[in-house]
Amino acid sequence: MLALVHDPSLLMAVVAILWRICRSRNWVVFEGKQFGITALMRQFHQQYEEWVGLPIDQPLRISGPVVRSGTHVDDSRLICMWDGATRRGSHSAGGMVLFDPGWTLLRAKGVQFAQIDEPMMVELLVMREAIIWCLQCGLSEVRFEGDAKVIIDKINQADTSDSRLGAVVKEICRYCGAHPGFSVRFVGRENNRVAHLVARKALSLYPSVNRSFDFKAWLLSRM
Repeated sequence: MLALVHDPSLLMAVVAILWRICRSRNWVVFEGKQFGITALMRQFHQQYEEWVGLPIDQPLRISGPVVRSGTHVDDSRLICMWDGATRRGSHSAGGMVLFDPGWTLLRAKGVQFAQIDEPMMVELLVMREAIIWCLQCGLSEVRFEGDAKVIIDKINQADTSDSRLGAVVKEICRYCGAHPGFSVRFVGRENNRVAHLVARKALSLYPSVNRSFDFKAWLLSRM
């Protein structure tokens, strides 16, 4: 359908509103937020104006600091940010980014999951992979940060009642219980955009992540 739209401004508007609907749906599902059509239209206008102001063919980049004001935590542990990305009816992927306490990028990794496209399950699987990754790196003092509030609440409350998600939640809780230096914290999408970018890149590389692909170098080129 979008191929039939030849006016660049109209195409930008259509894509912007579809993008905002998708983002708003994720906020409702993963963060428990509620808002009406007025707020949605305001976000659409902001998104449209932001995109229109971008130079043509400008590569996707991370703007501003990795951590925004209001997110400071007095904590000397390493930080592992994680996020999932899905392609409906096909596959999914995840991004994991490791920082030191001063927010210097240390490592980045992408993972993929075939035939799994349920967002909440994907977020849980990426969280589990992030823990395993950190353990493989020999780390035992890590603060895991993500933007899937519903999932993070289940982990922190050890809620295994959901028949679909309970087994993975239980496994994550077992890892965290065995490593007191691990904790899981909700930070919101805007403060997790680095992991989100890695997840989207891993999704685009499906069906396989080339072992030689350097996610850290790719990420640094966009920061």
